[in-house]
Amino acid sequence: MSNSKFKKEDIIAVLKSVLKEDQIVNINNFNNEVLLDIIPSNPTHKAKSELSKTIIETLKNDYNSNYDYKIDFKSIPKTIQNNDSEVLSSVKNVIAISSAKGGVGKSTITSNIAVTLKEMGFKVGILDADIYGPSMHIMFDLIGRKPLAVDVDGKSKMKPIESFGIKILSIGFFTKMDQAVIWRGPMATKALNQLIFDADWGDLDFLLIDLPPGTGDIHLSIMQKISVNGAVVVSTPQIVALADARKGVTMYRQENINIPILGIVENMSYYIPDLKTQEKHYIFGKDGAKNMSEDFDIPFLGEVPIIQGLREAGDVGRPGALQDDSEIKKIFSEMTKTLIECLLERNKKLPPTEILKIKTMAGCS
Repeated sequence: MSNSKFKKEDIIAVLKSVLKEDQIVNINNFNNEVLLDIIPSNPTHKAKSELSKTIIETLKNDYNSNYDYKIDFKSIPKTIQNNDSEVLSSVKNVIAISSAKGGVGKSTITSNIAVTLKEMGFKVGILDADIYGPSMHIMFDLIGRKPLAVDVDGKSKMKPIESFGIKILSIGFFTKMDQAVIWRGPMATKALNQLIFDADWGDLDFLLIDLPPGTGDIHLSIMQKISVNGAVVVSTPQIVALADARKGVTMYRQENINIPILGIVENMSYYIPDLKTQEKHYIFGKDGAKNMSEDFDIPFLGEVPIIQGLREAGDVGRPGALQDDSEIKKIFSEMTKTLIECLLERNKKLPPTEILKIKTMAGCS
């Protein structure tokens, strides 16, 4: 089977010669890499090392020798893992805000969409999943705040902190401003799981997940644990940023992930130095993200120009979309309305999402 196309069921069939089926938690494929989550029958280091070697040799010999196989041993039984999503059963829609590149304004877009949704009358929460570079505690003026513990059905849970009516949890609540988070992947994933599943999110119409740059551990953990209704990809018009944004789009469209992309946002689209002439200066290029949305047949949610007030609002902890009768408010109001339309279309056309198992929707038109 050395030339076979990746099929999860074929891998499971091969693994049954060395494992019980309930030991196989999850299998994912990214390009030439196959990631396997396995529950070992013997948790000792020696036994796991030998089992890992056996699994890889079996797959190389009996399935496909060209793949790079990586094993992640899990200690939590599969039956418990599958119940994780029940913790978020009162959350109606989960939207991931992402881009494979850092510094394009994902957090700014997330915070302003969140307050716009709240102004429209929805119940909204934000999960700041950027473990290494959290910013929501800054953008919502929550520096120094700590979540309280509350009792929920006999279990102690974290109560998200509210600001401007938005429920927020971030690793930034637990670290100092100048403290670097120096954790390996498993440690970061564990912290993320606590923010998700050890929290009392309550009833929410929308949970926005502010993802970190890249396409790594945090993204996989989110997609393995939460049914994501759709994703929003943020980019600047710059060619370098678009190259990474395309990778983000490709990640969501992987055959074994297939999370619908609800739309693309172009941030820092242009700058107007003279309000009298209204002449637009395209500092980072023109229409880059808009053209990318057409290339991928993905809805274009709108463009956000470089506005000093938007940056200042985030720095002082009061998202710019809260400013009445402002240009910022108008921009995010239109963007959020389009996003809701695309989400409604997605929910109409597709069944309720399953973790890593939903169909792809190319556009909302």
